[in-house]
Amino acid sequence: MATSSRFSFRRLPWLVLKAAIWFVVISVAWVALYRFVPPPVTFTMLGNAMDGRGIHKDWMPLSTMDPDMARAAIAGEDAKFCSHHGFDFEAIETAYQRNAKGGRIRGGSTISQQTAKNAFLIQGGGYPRKALEAWFTLLIETLWGKRRIMEVYLNIAETGIGTYGANAGAQRYFGHDASRLSTTEAARIAAVLPLPKKRAAIAPTGFTRRHGNAIARRAGVVRRGGLDACLK
Repeated sequence: MATSSRFSFRRLPWLVLKAAIWFVVISVAWVALYRFVPPPVTFTMLGNAMDGRGIHKDWMPLSTMDPDMARAAIAGEDAKFCSHHGFDFEAIETAYQRNAKGGRIRGGSTISQQTAKNAFLIQGGGYPRKALEAWFTLLIETLWGKRRIMEVYLNIAETGIGTYGANAGAQRYFGHDASRLSTTEAARIAAVLPLPKKRAAIAPTGFTRRHGNAIARRAGVVRRGGLDACLK
């Protein structure tokens, strides 16, 4: 018995190393596949479907989607999207300081981080999940590039209960697809993104309406300032 225990203990580092190698190989292959293939489903979609919410999605290439949708996402979620390499450490620090003071909880996640989380991981999970999120963020920044990251983000982000992506959101809220969104409509969808189960893009009120109006104004700044240059 003692000999068997020592044998197992000696093998442990090799087993850990082998598991790590397999994780790297599988995760890189997974990310590489999604560089060309739309993610068919996400863990968030599956979880909501199991709760009876269904899955409504309709993939639309970024080249077909109205450019104001990406501009609104940048304006509302990640103004430095085209200039950072996956992480905005200044935004993370600002969010930490605000949260420490109480009040509305704010995140510091970039669009790249949100895409990595939405495409490859479950929601929640604490620090282990955040570590995996960082790993997948590095992978998509390296293997996909900004344009693909935005395309995947705008097609799998939850835009309503059981609704995923800007195109499905446009159909749900405005009765047409995302190829002809107005600036206001794109901004309203972007305003829903942080809390899609609690906010509605059609006839929004209170904070959602104010936030949508602010995003619409900032979307013009994104266009004039070339903050979406990496998508062209």
